[in-house]
Amino acid sequence: MARYKLILEYDGTDFVGWQRQENGLSVQVVLEDAAKAFCGETVTAFAAGRTDAGVHALAMAVHMDIEKDVSADKVKDAINQHMRPHPVAILSAEEVSEDFHARFSCVRRAYEYRIVNRRAPLALDAGRAWRVPQTLDADAMHEAAQCLVGKHDFTTFRASACQSDSPVKTLDEISVSRVGEDIFIRCAARSFLHHQVRSMTGSLVEVGRGKWRARDLNEALKAADRTRCGQVAPAEGLYFVRADY
Repeated sequence: MARYKLILEYDGTDFVGWQRQENGLSVQVVLEDAAKAFCGETVTAFAAGRTDAGVHALAMAVHMDIEKDVSADKVKDAINQHMRPHPVAILSAEEVSEDFHARFSCVRRAYEYRIVNRRAPLALDAGRAWRVPQTLDADAMHEAAQCLVGKHDFTTFRASACQSDSPVKTLDEISVSRVGEDIFIRCAARSFLHHQVRSMTGSLVEVGRGKWRARDLNEALKAADRTRCGQVAPAEGLYFVRADY
C-alpha cells in the first residue's frame, strides 16, 4: 500500500463543501468515487482544510492510501479522467511516507479572498468573487487589518456553529492589496475558526467603505462578541491557496 499526496484545484460553486455530507455533492465524494473507479478500492481522502459550500481551492493538499501498485503520475491522470466533468482537478501527485497526514501534518494554511470593486455586475467572474460596488480604500483596510495579527480571542469573527474547542487562534499575517478593480485579502495561520476569514473580510469592507475606522475593528476584536462583527462576506470570493508542511 502507498500513500499519495495530491494537490487539488476546484470550483466550489456547486458543492456542499469539501467534506462528505448527506445534503448534496461534496468534493471529497467526487475524489473518492473517481479513485474507486480507477483502482477498484474504497479509499478515504483527507484534506488540509474543510472548505464550506461555495468556497474554492487553488491548491488544496489531500492524501489517500491505495493498495494498487501504481505511479503517482498514473494516480493523477487516472483520477482526473474519472472526475470529469466535475470542476475538480489534481494538479500534482507524489508518493509520501505513511506518517504524512494532509490535515494533522499541516503547520500553516493560507487563504485568499477576492473582491471585485466595481459597479458593473460580474459576468466572467460570477461565483468566483464578491462584487462590492462602493469604492473601497484598500490601504485603510490593510492598515486596520494589522490589529488582527497575533494571538487573540477571535469570538467576534467566529461562526455561531463553530465546533472549535477554543476561539483563541494565532493569525500569522494578513494583507490587503489592490490590483486594478480587484482587491485581495490574504491571510495565513496554523488553523482558522469556522467563517473566520469571511467574517474578518466583511468587517474590513466596512473599513474600506469608511463606515468603520481602524479602532472600530480593533474594538470589535477585543469585544469577543459575535454581534460586533460586520457582515460575513459571501463564500464565492474565498479560496484555499496553500498548505505548508
